[in-house]
Amino acid sequence: MINNYDKIANYYDSLSRLVFGKSQVNAQINQLKSITKNSSILIVGGGTGWILEEIGKRHPSGLKITYVEISAKMLVLSKDRDYGANSVLFIHSSIEDFNLEDHFNIILTPFLFDNFAQERCHLVFQKLDLRLNKDGLWFLVDFTTQPKSGKWWKKLFLKVMYKFFGLISDVEACNLVDMSPYFNDAGYKIIEERSYYGQFIKALIYQK
Repeated sequence: MINNYDKIANYYDSLSRLVFGKSQVNAQINQLKSITKNSSILIVGGGTGWILEEIGKRHPSGLKITYVEISAKMLVLSKDRDYGANSVLFIHSSIEDFNLEDHFNIILTPFLFDNFAQERCHLVFQKLDLRLNKDGLWFLVDFTTQPKSGKWWKKLFLKVMYKFFGLISDVEACNLVDMSPYFNDAGYKIIEERSYYGQFIKALIYQK
């Protein structure tokens, strides 16, 4: 199965912190202040589920969360997290194959689109866009090579990453797709933007 991290599920967080320190974590945590009480939330590709614990610290109850993860082993780890009294529906599926019926106030896609070739990025964006309520928030965290500063090392870093994860997790992408045109064309506005790890990681909050 493509884009599946089963083989390294137990080591993924340690590997991430070894390479990026707390940059990937902080990029996501700093967005959580924008979650309001009683929100309906969709998390796609949440990995080991540590983000559920961070959400639970801020909102111990009242949230309705749908958690879609393609890796069965990641999902097992996620289910063991302490997310308080919030309602969490765990779905073992790729987001492309899962039939979304609900609408959401907030969508989180942490390091999701960097796994996909452009055609799949387009498909997934359209699918999620249809399920985000008007004025809803989309938390996008991912890699970027857009800033000119240090662009060469970012491209080299990505090349190594894609080679590694292509072998280990059958990641289909070999290039990073710029998602900003999709959001711009759909009329989203940026309400928060931050950069991490030498501007290699971007964290944006879009409003529909």
